[in-house]
Amino acid sequence: MTFQGRLGILTYSTKPRGGVVHSLELAEALQARGVDVHLFALGGPGDSFYRPTSVPFTLFPAIEGATTLDEKVFASVDSMAAGLAQTAADFNLLHAQDCISARAAARIRDAGLGPSVVRTVHHVDDFTTQALIDCQRKAILEPDHVLVVSRAWQETLERDYGVASQIVHNGVRPDRFPPISNDVRSKLRDSVGAKDRTVLLAVGGVEPRKGSRELFEAVGLLKAQGRRVVLVILGGHSFQDYEAYRLETLGLLPGLDLTLGQDILQLGTVDDLTLARWFRAADILTYPSVKEGFGLVALEALAADLPVVASSIPVFGEFLTDHVNALLPRVSDPAAIAHAIDEIILDPALRASLVAAGRIVVPEFTWDASAARHETLYADFR
Repeated sequence: MTFQGRLGILTYSTKPRGGVVHSLELAEALQARGVDVHLFALGGPGDSFYRPTSVPFTLFPAIEGATTLDEKVFASVDSMAAGLAQTAADFNLLHAQDCISARAAARIRDAGLGPSVVRTVHHVDDFTTQALIDCQRKAILEPDHVLVVSRAWQETLERDYGVASQIVHNGVRPDRFPPISNDVRSKLRDSVGAKDRTVLLAVGGVEPRKGSRELFEAVGLLKAQGRRVVLVILGGHSFQDYEAYRLETLGLLPGLDLTLGQDILQLGTVDDLTLARWFRAADILTYPSVKEGFGLVALEALAADLPVVASSIPVFGEFLTDHVNALLPRVSDPAAIAHAIDEIILDPALRASLVAAGRIVVPEFTWDASAARHETLYADFR
């Protein structure tokens, strides 16, 4: 069933976070299917999305100078709502990808200035103030229709919020991760001093949700065992401020006999091409998250023939199988994480089998299939 009308997809940022990646990929896949789609996001003057896109987009002013997360969230909702008030009436459906855009879209709908609202709940954040806890709850309850990207979060929304939702998985485009030349691979590895070391890749910055502390401890254990490894961390831009956690976690390095800039390297946010090349240049994706909505980074690693060490959280089990297409050590267990990494280092046959099995998974999760499922639901929702 096709969706007839104009669709607006809303996201809180232009940076390469999971929900933003999802928004761009979904919008482009829908556009390729003939849907009239427009992206909305918050951004600064002269900003654009982290990579070029064929989908038309509008940016509303991002909030600068907020002193607390509460202030930043509520001001961001206000900014997006003010922008949508001028244009939402031209659309037949708004699809929000986060708490901020969901609250803004619902406000405009309730004022009679916009259409029905669909919300994809990627995950539920662990906010600590009552104002943000209430805001998040309303962002789940207020939309007309709710989608999730995994069965685990479908069950959570039903149990904790009494909200029924439909599952629509993420996708991946293997053409984003083509093989790279030996020269490109060598240059990337040489840039982090990894000529004769195993390169562990982490994507998403140093954050509690990513299991960064436990990963650092695992790297320390590997070094103590004589393994020559280097951890390369990409990304890190987040709406929330994890600076205190980052500094505290980096402060553990001396006690683990690890040196920042030598054993652990933070490269920050890189362009899309460089990110894709790192997926091909690294030896293992280390992704021991304690919470994910789906785990898109792991799927991207499979598409790049990069072996995955993730964790035992339920969402990973929906597309990863331990010792078949990934290793899923016990969550928050540094020794188990280190052991899983070591298994791949020491066993080339295991590495090859993980890569081969990963190639079987990837075709099951395409953005075109995700877009087709979305389009059918959109038609029902109108």
